[in-house]
Amino acid sequence: MKVTINKNVLESIVTNTNPYLEKRDLSAITSHIYISAKDGVLNIRATDHEIGLAYKLSNAKIIDEGYATANGKKLLDIIRSLKDEDVMLESLNNYLYVKQKNSKYKLPMYKFEDFPSFPTIEGKAKFDIDAVMLGRSLKKILPSIDSNNPKFELNGALLDIKENFINIVGTDTKRLSVFKFETPTEREFSIIIPKKAISEIQKLFFDKIEIYYDENILIAQSSNFEFFTKLINGKFPDYERVVPKEIKKRIILNRDKMVDGIKTISMLSDTMKITFAPESITFESIIEDNSEAKTTIEYNTGLDEQIYIGIKNRYLLDFLQSIEDNEFELGFNDINLAFVVSSKELKTVVMPITIK
Repeated sequence: MKVTINKNVLESIVTNTNPYLEKRDLSAITSHIYISAKDGVLNIRATDHEIGLAYKLSNAKIIDEGYATANGKKLLDIIRSLKDEDVMLESLNNYLYVKQKNSKYKLPMYKFEDFPSFPTIEGKAKFDIDAVMLGRSLKKILPSIDSNNPKFELNGALLDIKENFINIVGTDTKRLSVFKFETPTEREFSIIIPKKAISEIQKLFFDKIEIYYDENILIAQSSNFEFFTKLINGKFPDYERVVPKEIKKRIILNRDKMVDGIKTISMLSDTMKITFAPESITFESIIEDNSEAKTTIEYNTGLDEQIYIGIKNRYLLDFLQSIEDNEFELGFNDINLAFVVSSKELKTVVMPITIK
């Protein structure tokens, strides 16, 4: 194989594929990026078996067709060190050579035949959905998804497809976020997308994309890339039971003022008590080392009596950083019951902290 390609294009692709590599076992073929030059198309792909990403390039100059692999991290380090000029990739005697003018690097290759194949869309249903909107929706509930929960289904986002809308749900058992996405749907079904895959989807779902799925795999294809992720098999909790059906008190709050109050407390403490009075809101640290942080803002809450909640600062801050409007609603029933913060399609239910 012998190919020349623009350095910036190559760097962008190798950067994007690096999160898909096997990081722990460097002897595995999946720690390598796979490169194929065939029929006028340069194909670069990476996978750790759980997720995968492949790029197709027709603007690279293919001098000799062939195949190669290279350690993804080392290849990226080399490309980043090069100047903004064309780069030559050449495979020879089980090595990949990276050349640019007077610079030359040599990386050992693994057998390209051992590189795992990507799943195909054959036999899979097409998911008719606005991919840009799906990526945006997943981003909003991402902070609420758990990362290392022994119940694997909690380490992903539930896409619960209903008639003419989709609920996108994430929870870490202390909070639960639901984004309601209005869209025509053909049938009701549900899938759970892993958190790692959602993080990568944010970088990809911008252009015209076709999405396919079955009970095990989700595949996204555009004109220049192909993405896949294994889905999580399991029964997601009945999230609709967690969302309070009735709310006793509703308060319309200003996002920027709430963010300022939270950040003031976060200098000393990661948990706080928020007291809502008729004409003010007070933020106080919950901390046991005799230090204290406290701030009060003047604000007409519309309440006729004082109420308070105990909360982990990050839970409320994550929600506030996910919304666009400068006002949101807080729904309150009792200091010991979950409260709800909501803005348009996004709703987060938070379990309060017990204040002694």
